[in-house]
Amino acid sequence: MRSMSITFCAAAAAALIAVPVPAALASPAGDDDRRTGTVSVTPSTIAPGGKVELWVDVCGKGREATGNSDAFASEARFRPADDNGLFAEARIRDDAEPRSYDVWVTCRDGRGKATGTLTVVHHHRPSPAAPVKAGGGGAATLAERSTEAEGPGTRHAVTGLVLAAVAAVAVALRTSRRRRGPAGG
Repeated sequence: MRSMSITFCAAAAAALIAVPVPAALASPAGDDDRRTGTVSVTPSTIAPGGKVELWVDVCGKGREATGNSDAFASEARFRPADDNGLFAEARIRDDAEPRSYDVWVTCRDGRGKATGTLTVVHHHRPSPAAPVKAGGGGAATLAERSTEAEGPGTRHAVTGLVLAAVAAVAVALRTSRRRRGPAGG
């Protein structure tokens, strides 16, 4: 039985080694001028509605490129930058979901591509831990918490009933002991 599992593992490893490299990863023989690279996204973590700066150097100096992402409100158009390749700004959609997004740039001449990622996060404004009851700042948070401070809930009622039952049992036991004490003496 053990030799069967070893044989299976060896066959699986041989199959993986024998699989040819996908055509997309292989470099065509006559197209050595294609370039790939990485998009630099700053900041890499942003909230919806914010703007990011994009830098890329695969297109060469003085060329044009366009950048896209499912997180962008519109296509980013790159322009030449100071000896650093190309630069663009992109605004994040207001309705972008919090997750990671791919960013891809395509050079106008079709000979260069770059990819990168950015992460959209939703920032929540901090609220005061104990708002002042004077109104104004923190009044909305106080209104949200007022439902909690309306009075005892189910948990408090059950606790009260349990304590009352324990007290009733204690009184009953004490009363029964007093009645037996003088009669037995």
